[in-house]
Amino acid sequence: MPRAGTTRTFTISFPPDLAEQVERLAKKESRTTSELFREAFRAYRAKTVRAALNDLRALTTASGDSDYTDEDIERLVDEDRAERWAAKQAGKK
Repeated sequence: MPRAGTTRTFTISFPPDLAEQVERLAKKESRTTSELFREAFRAYRAKTVRAALNDLRALTTASGDSDYTDEDIERLVDEDRAERWAAKQAGKK
């Protein structure tokens, strides 16, 4: 859950029938509509990134430019995340 003061508010519009579905689902899952939409956005973003990576992989495979294995890619992503985290922590000091 975000800390107070670290969120932004967006206003979105839905047709009444879709709005009712949103409210029913949030109630059924014991979530707020904000939580429901945050989760929906995360899923959408993950799907979009995954599709872009798959497209890139297909291009490099087709051109024969890729010598990276899946394990190499995982390692490189982990290294990048660790570097970004370390830089963020250094900036907080």
